[in-house]
Amino acid sequence: MLAANSNAWELIKERLSTRLSKASYRNWVANTVLREQEGDSLRIAVPNEAAKAWLEQEYSALVQEAIRELRLQIRRIDFELLPALADGKPPASEGTDPVAVSTVASEDCFHPSYTFDTFIVGSSNRVAQAAARTVAEAPGETYNPLVLYGRDGVGKTHLLKAIGRYIHDRQPNLKVVYTPSERFMNDMIRCITTHRMTQFHRYYRSADVLLVDDIQVLAGKERTQEEFFHTFNELHDRRKQIVISADAAPREITGLIEPLRSRLEWGLTAELQPPDLETRLAIVDSKARAEGLTLSQDVRVFLATRVRCSVRELEGAVAKLALMSALHQRSHITLAMAEQALRHLHAPPERKVTAEMILRCVAEHFGLTPGQLKHKTNSHAISYPRHIAMYLCRELTHASLPAIGKLFGGKHHTTVLHAVQKIERLRHRDPEVNTLLNKLIDSLH
Repeated sequence: MLAANSNAWELIKERLSTRLSKASYRNWVANTVLREQEGDSLRIAVPNEAAKAWLEQEYSALVQEAIRELRLQIRRIDFELLPALADGKPPASEGTDPVAVSTVASEDCFHPSYTFDTFIVGSSNRVAQAAARTVAEAPGETYNPLVLYGRDGVGKTHLLKAIGRYIHDRQPNLKVVYTPSERFMNDMIRCITTHRMTQFHRYYRSADVLLVDDIQVLAGKERTQEEFFHTFNELHDRRKQIVISADAAPREITGLIEPLRSRLEWGLTAELQPPDLETRLAIVDSKARAEGLTLSQDVRVFLATRVRCSVRELEGAVAKLALMSALHQRSHITLAMAEQALRHLHAPPERKVTAEMILRCVAEHFGLTPGQLKHKTNSHAISYPRHIAMYLCRELTHASLPAIGKLFGGKHHTTVLHAVQKIERLRHRDPEVNTLLNKLIDSLH
């Protein structure tokens, strides 16, 4: 129960400040004050009509969530315009001209770091990269819209900006607009507040290529979604290219209005997954070359196994080692130095690997069943995967040679030892075998 002298709205505002970006909170919440608190009702003074509309329509669900979390006995909130609060200016923001702000923002995608050449392709992102390249080469002709989705740090923004850079360099007559979803929303708010929606529409709807980052930010914000929906329709009707990134597939984003969700599923939806070990090693090598850094094999493997999900974090780790190398004038980074410099990176939890897990993993990779690996046959199609599985059992488990032999249909321990030694020699001699083993080990962990 709220104490008699407590200000319920200030408590709600404090909770909202943790849910909203600094700019959104400053624009629409910070300048509101409690006018009256009577029983289970609040009367809140707001500085202008735009703030009133935004709190009532866009942030209503967040306000109700804050009330529930704080266990406040509040059933009704009325937002009232109080001119005395207004200073006659638009809400504070990073810029005064929304169109100018967006124009500058669009130039972000022309940065030389974000190109197709600097994007490391692997099995986890090959389809998405190919789709992005196709769109860049012929905007508006295929995959419209193109939706790239995946968890944070897997390269969605890189591909989005690579598309923009590619088109800008080869077709400079086309208008390419890049915008994070929050900037689209804030541009719209500023234009509503300053009665400049005509300029807003002119800017976004005159794009030849519209690149929108993090569409999930608009979830639950119906008014902004409706504005984007109309922008989408107009561009699509004129066969202009639309590319969107999200942290999940459109059907999995809660809070999207159904018409917009349907539009996002019209074209191609491509997922970017966390990079596998081989791709992570390639990312480490690429970033190290860019930083002028030479890394030993043990440091490369340390980095690639310590950071598994985020390309951005992996590149940041290499950049930190480059900085350390420059500061200490050390051309050679040892494993101990890398571990010390990157001690803030928490090692991913290791799950216990069992022989049965290895059997299933190897069998699946070679298109076999675990039972086939136990057959008494010397066919290469069976014996080679079986030797791989025996080697991994020896490397990743505490099983003895006799125990491994028993698992594989009663093989003698000398047979197991021969298989382990054979794969060990191949691993050092054949890069493809080494890559295969790294992939299998990575998937098991």
